[in-house]
Amino acid sequence: MSGELAVEMRHITKKFSGVKALEDVSFSVRKGEIHALIGENGAGKSTLMNVLSGKFSYHSYEGQVFVEGQEVKLSTPKDANQHGVVMVHQELALIPELSVAENMFLGNMPLKNGAVQWKAMYDKAGEILKRLSLSMDVKMKVKYLSIGQQQLVEISKAIMLGGKVMVLDEPTAPLTGREIEFLFNILRELKQQGITVIYISHRLEEIFQLTDRVSVMRDGKMIVTRNTEDIKEDELVSFMIGRKMKDFYPRVTTETGKVVLDIKNYSVGHPQYPGKNIVDHVDMSFRSGEIVGISGLLGAGRTELMMAVTGGYKMKGKGTVLLNGKEIYMRSPRHAIKAGIGFVTEDRKGNGLVLGQTICFNTSLASLNHVMKNRILSKKKEESVVDDLIRRLKIKAGNMYYPVSSLSGGNQQKVVFAKWLATSPKVLILDEPTRGVDVGAKYEIYTIMKQLAKEGVAVVMISSDLPEIIGMSDRVYVMCEGKLAGELQKQELSEDNIMKYATGTVGRQGGC
Repeated sequence: MSGELAVEMRHITKKFSGVKALEDVSFSVRKGEIHALIGENGAGKSTLMNVLSGKFSYHSYEGQVFVEGQEVKLSTPKDANQHGVVMVHQELALIPELSVAENMFLGNMPLKNGAVQWKAMYDKAGEILKRLSLSMDVKMKVKYLSIGQQQLVEISKAIMLGGKVMVLDEPTAPLTGREIEFLFNILRELKQQGITVIYISHRLEEIFQLTDRVSVMRDGKMIVTRNTEDIKEDELVSFMIGRKMKDFYPRVTTETGKVVLDIKNYSVGHPQYPGKNIVDHVDMSFRSGEIVGISGLLGAGRTELMMAVTGGYKMKGKGTVLLNGKEIYMRSPRHAIKAGIGFVTEDRKGNGLVLGQTICFNTSLASLNHVMKNRILSKKKEESVVDDLIRRLKIKAGNMYYPVSSLSGGNQQKVVFAKWLATSPKVLILDEPTRGVDVGAKYEIYTIMKQLAKEGVAVVMISSDLPEIIGMSDRVYVMCEGKLAGELQKQELSEDNIMKYATGTVGRQGGC
């Protein structure tokens, strides 16, 4: 690996409304290395990369940016692209109705006398995909690709733009295990070709598996840069949160009570294949005071089951649902809310929050009946409830009237939690509750979950993170291809046991 620098940022200070988001940050990346940039949500990682990628004009910050030894003054992302710096954002910027090639060349289509040179574009797109060992039809519309394939199209687009320095922001967040490994192989191949990768991720296991060096930010400052092989996971966590963490999962004793939610012989039709079930004759029960995990591979039917039960899925479920022993049918999420069931969705930005609205608006959205007086919204009641939840969940914001779009990912997730806690739920369903959330915020969310269970709430956690499932659950249901493959008690929980059921190696109730 070359010691020559691909990127150097010196003494960067960036303010928003007088508040320092970056304070005298210096950061350098060597040519041909995979360099991790990590820190809690709100630590300043994205702000620093937005400076490097030209999103923030050089007029708006103090300090200097050098690319391959040359000082650059970037005003737009296009300026950064021209210097070989390309950023692939966590939220994919693809147009579903356009083809793979059209998305790759969007804004840069080869023209001759004003006409698009389609053959040249398809040929060039094919060359880039071949370079990445991707077998993909360049004429296929992006909407027919998996999320993992779409992520690879974004990376192909970055290479097409001449990316010598690629910034990847949480690239594995939407990917499955196999897709992650395929992506890692591609990144290693790009490294061999001399391309530099700056890799932002909250998944510490990925940092140790993939990267050469790691830099840690906290509170807008650069804390440390080390060779990845020379640092341990607990040291990284300490640098990130500013203190030592003895245990990733809070130890809170809870008392299991009676069955609150009982699902019997429940099936959900497949939205694309008539006559096939995406959830097939599943039985599950959930008691007050316990946290029950639902595990399984992507596509196992976990989310579809819970969405259908609570009336939020496109296909209606068939079977029996009992709430406190009484049969109930929830035709819509509104009925679920009225029955005392909350659902923290996997996609907080798409389904969990109204991004353009305030923290206050979002927090009280599902519990307006609690803050009404004579059928009129009582601002005094609303502000009292919201203020209490902001303090209880330690949401970092100037005040409750800040737009949620201005918050870090971890604080946005806490606002989603606040929205459902405001409803005083009997059952709280959490779908991937810590996805895209840093270590410190994860611990705070886990603490909230344990406290809810202690207060007698039945907590249901759908998660693809096996350590999280094992560390937080009192027992776990494992699904495989729409069926319940097994139930594991606390003492039986291990990654091997869960994966045996998830892959259909062993199974109950008909297996997979």
